[in-house]
Amino acid sequence: MFVQHLGLLAALFAVAQAKVQYLVGPPFLRGSGKTCPADLKPQGIAIAGIDFGCDIDGTCPVNSGSFPLSGYGGSDGEGQMKHFVTDNGLNMFRLPVSWQYLLHGKSPGDKFDQDAFARYDKLMQACLNTGAYCMIDMHNFARFDGGIIGQGGPTNDQFGDLWSQLATAYASDKKVVFGLMNEPHDLDIKLWSDTCQAAVTAIRKAGADKQMILLPGTNFDSAATLVSTGSAEALLKITNPDGSNDGLLLDIHKYLDENNSGQHAQCTTNNTEAFTELAAYLRKQKRIGMVSETGASSDSSCMTAFCAQNKVINDNSDVYVGLVAWAAGSFGASYVLSLTPTRQGDRWVNNELFSKCVLAPWENSEGGTSSSSTTATATRSATKPDSSSTATVSSATRTPTDNVGQGVATDSKDAPSSATFLKPLTVQATLSQVACLLLGGLIHLLS
Repeated sequence: MFVQHLGLLAALFAVAQAKVQYLVGPPFLRGSGKTCPADLKPQGIAIAGIDFGCDIDGTCPVNSGSFPLSGYGGSDGEGQMKHFVTDNGLNMFRLPVSWQYLLHGKSPGDKFDQDAFARYDKLMQACLNTGAYCMIDMHNFARFDGGIIGQGGPTNDQFGDLWSQLATAYASDKKVVFGLMNEPHDLDIKLWSDTCQAAVTAIRKAGADKQMILLPGTNFDSAATLVSTGSAEALLKITNPDGSNDGLLLDIHKYLDENNSGQHAQCTTNNTEAFTELAAYLRKQKRIGMVSETGASSDSSCMTAFCAQNKVINDNSDVYVGLVAWAAGSFGASYVLSLTPTRQGDRWVNNELFSKCVLAPWENSEGGTSSSSTTATATRSATKPDSSSTATVSSATRTPTDNVGQGVATDSKDAPSSATFLKPLTVQATLSQVACLLLGGLIHLLS
């Protein structure tokens, strides 16, 4: 009988352990933010469309004929997101939008056009309904109709108001991520840091105190130049109103073609050196970043290079907490960087590049669980030379040719202490519950 009692107690203890895991959740990254468990490694893709027509001078159309929801005449972005979550285990989507789209003819500092924001919120809710993290991507290149924000264009207060309106709308949605700006370029990085500080302060004061905020650098936020341009140093000085850096991540982009523009099919670099060096910098600074945009074509050169890059990013997941690939949504199969799945009967089918170079590096890592399907594979606009923050940049319009966490817990000895974005939950109450469960079971057995 005593042996039976021991067996039952062991079973009760197993149940108690499960109770702890359910109540406490998985291990958490230490330090800041309080929103993302360490075994959630954000892995995702951009659902593009609203940004089509945006130029690197910050001009963007107020309407989009490529809105990535079928109910608005565009692609089935909702169906794509459901597929990516259910079939592939993705847990983050980047949702580009522009300042002009939200204002719809109004001026910076004005309240959003209600109809325009309601449309964007439809996309946001479709994303949130999948259970994934959903990133607001302000696709204005640090400008509004040619004027650099905080440097002759809209003021820092107006930029703060933009983000205050968004943060107020999504303050209660802990899975909304704030991507302050897509690919700033040709600006004074110290002044830009002040602009980003204004946005961070506005977001936190609006009540969004637990969401991740991504801080982008100049030279199109290139991984290869974030340190050399002074971007990383300036941006990592930004703090929350309470003086902490909880939830503040360095935003990181990089392409693999000849000028880092993402316009060319051939991959001429695998970026492994750039990402290795930046990882070492972040580790030294005890900070973390997110690769929120990177992509490649389905050219044979990219099948090797893009996979190699993403493996390095994954291998340095102590400082690169996730990767969001470019792009699906309203891009068609003919777009040079397309990762848009195709619909075949009642199922979605991924292209080879997505399956091999986006999913596989995570599937082959500790905790990877996503499944993938494959079959064969539209234009990204800006010319973005990977040189310096003062490079001369020609503008070009993004014109698509047609419309159509997984778990690696951060080890405590490696975890960045001041820049990671989640603090451990208190388990004292839960342990008391476990003790009660065990005591109750023992009394029952001995009675």
